[in-house]
Amino acid sequence: MKIIILGAGQVGASVAESLVSEANDITVVDTDASRLTTLQDRFDLRTVTGNASSPSVLRRAGAEDADMLIAVTQSDQTNLCACKTAHALFNLPTRIARVRSSDFADYTELFKPENFAVDFSLCPEQIVTDYIVKMIEFPEALQVLEFADGLVSLVAVRAFQGGPLVGHPLKDIRKHIPHVDARVAAIFRLDTPITPEGDTVIEVGDEVFCLAATKDIRQVMRELRRMDKPVKRIMIVGGGNIGYRLTRAIENNYQVKVIDHNRRHAEWLAENVSSALVLQGDATDEKLFEDENVDQMDMFIALTNDDENNIMAALLAKRMGARRVVALINRRAYAELVQGSQIDIAISPAQTSIGTLLAHVRRGDVVAVHSLRRGAAEALELVVHGDEKSSQVVGRRIEDLPIIKGATIGAIVRGLPQKEAVVQRNDQAVERQYKVIMAHHDTVIQAGDHVIVFVVSKRLVPKVEKLFQVSFAFL
Repeated sequence: MKIIILGAGQVGASVAESLVSEANDITVVDTDASRLTTLQDRFDLRTVTGNASSPSVLRRAGAEDADMLIAVTQSDQTNLCACKTAHALFNLPTRIARVRSSDFADYTELFKPENFAVDFSLCPEQIVTDYIVKMIEFPEALQVLEFADGLVSLVAVRAFQGGPLVGHPLKDIRKHIPHVDARVAAIFRLDTPITPEGDTVIEVGDEVFCLAATKDIRQVMRELRRMDKPVKRIMIVGGGNIGYRLTRAIENNYQVKVIDHNRRHAEWLAENVSSALVLQGDATDEKLFEDENVDQMDMFIALTNDDENNIMAALLAKRMGARRVVALINRRAYAELVQGSQIDIAISPAQTSIGTLLAHVRRGDVVAVHSLRRGAAEALELVVHGDEKSSQVVGRRIEDLPIIKGATIGAIVRGLPQKEAVVQRNDQAVERQYKVIMAHHDTVIQAGDHVIVFVVSKRLVPKVEKLFQVSFAFL
């Protein structure tokens, strides 16, 4: 696929890295020549220096025969204008825009073909905010991801000494919780993937990825580690785009304190939040942390724009007694260095939000893509189409499918409504019938199923996509 990426910042660079590794033809456009040179030194791609919304620049980037435009510059106006230009002048088929401001995002009619012609808009800051909210809800987890409109959840947890299933084979999970159907999709031991089988024994320190119906996920987590106390008190350092969104999202359900170094911005925050306490101060001020009882915080979240400040603030808060600390870290090398150390969770904004983009790039009917283990692995939700003649999977048992080593079908959601969530019956809203099926060797896949697949390496994704694609006979 020929793809033009506008913007070589954190998001643009991460998108380029992910798509180049999948053998796409990538061109990156930015006004900063030094950024483009750095990208070109690291990856096999083309670069064009210039204004991303300029027709001549888009032409030089190959807009006339490109398949997709991904506009992720820092400017909403540039991204929207570029999509309109690509549609009007080059009839570029698919246009994706990063839109950060709610002034634009709240008015979806602006994205219609007759206006800015945006096929899909995304706000990485909101995606990261939603991700952190889930982490607060499940403080024991390393990651919490949802599929099939929230019906199925995938959680990553660190196996803990004393967990009922730790030291026992996976097949024992049915004995512990016989009324819950769950599936261990993958295990990473010392960063090495282990294919989960019935006789696989979970060891202390294993990173275990579990799939289950969302309503059952807490019970599954209890099998692997002791449950933390519910989060009540939260301290956020950094009241920028993500910090403000997170505060607004959680302040009515938790006791929230927000620290921002800029006095004017702190005053603005105080006027625009409802119940959170806003303080002006430095992210690494030990005296301020002591005065504000950081040792009583259930969760400390560092969300400034500076990776080093976030790391130092999180380490200081942990040393002073905060129960769980989270740091927002843009540089992948930093995130990999500190994850699992004194910092409980390192969040990469680009890796957290990139799955939303990848779902629109993948071949076949891919509903969701989640990046796991800082981009090394992935979980995909694919919709099955075709019939037994045109599809390699329809009407077949999982054990009869071609083996893709490192890829695991974890769960199937059957009967999920495509558009409407409910139907009217006797004047009452009644949920459509659906089934969450944990995949076993004899499970038969049907057309219309939403299949959730875990891959331990991104290199396996094209093979999985090819397996689920429909042949021309169906078309």
